[in-house]
Amino acid sequence: MTAQQIDTGTTDLLATLDEGVLTLTLNRPEARNAMSKAMNKALQEQLAEAEFNPAVKCLVLTGAGQGFCAGGDVKGMAASGDGTVGAQTIDEAIARQRVNQRATAGKLFKMPKPTLAALPGAAAGAGLSLALACDMRVMSSSAIMTTAFARVGFSGDYGGTYFLTQLVGSAKAREMYYLSDRVSAEEALRLGLTNWVCAPDELAARTREIALRLAKGPTVAYRYMKENLNRAMAGEVDECLDLEATHHVHCGQTQDHREATQAFVAKREPVFTGR
Repeated sequence: MTAQQIDTGTTDLLATLDEGVLTLTLNRPEARNAMSKAMNKALQEQLAEAEFNPAVKCLVLTGAGQGFCAGGDVKGMAASGDGTVGAQTIDEAIARQRVNQRATAGKLFKMPKPTLAALPGAAAGAGLSLALACDMRVMSSSAIMTTAFARVGFSGDYGGTYFLTQLVGSAKAREMYYLSDRVSAEEALRLGLTNWVCAPDELAARTREIALRLAKGPTVAYRYMKENLNRAMAGEVDECLDLEATHHVHCGQTQDHREATQAFVAKREPVFTGR
């Protein structure tokens, strides 16, 4: 099957759909893939479309060149003299920022499909937040993570404080935000910030291997697994138990579940259809 190239309306974000895997590539390598208005707008649109597109089974977010995403365009902020407000009022800027964050990091976190971040290089600031919003991460051994916000006088955005605290605990999250030190791929693996680390020249193949495995999985079960896991991060234990029960019974009625049990007995790999 030939990969489908999707027009995002800007060269700042590339999109390809191949065998159920939608790959979104942040494409400003000359600026370490720092976020632009065009990139942000296109990312919001592609994520919204992917959520309800039955052809998309798994989503991969990555960066072009040697980096993942440097976060906000600090050079652009310096040129304008303001990184958040510009010609807007403060209230307008806050409202817009809330919408942007929910439509990007929030969508990656809540989308009822597996999301995977592939880091060829540095994930910093809001770029780190976007990576952490995904379900899982695979890093090149040469990649690093850093909150970076303290270095540019920001408190942080795109959900990084929430995701990082959930992944490494409050004390380590505070250390990473206050000091903005670089975290190597090996340290990220030890801390649980990434799921896999591989050689730089193996990143694309390893990412594809994981993404295809997810794309061929039980999509209905994945949807409910993700909701269960997300609610478990903040919900009461009884709420989680009740929700798991509801979703478990529902999954038991799917064709995918029946196919999986038949495949188990036949000692073969199941073929899931998302029904």
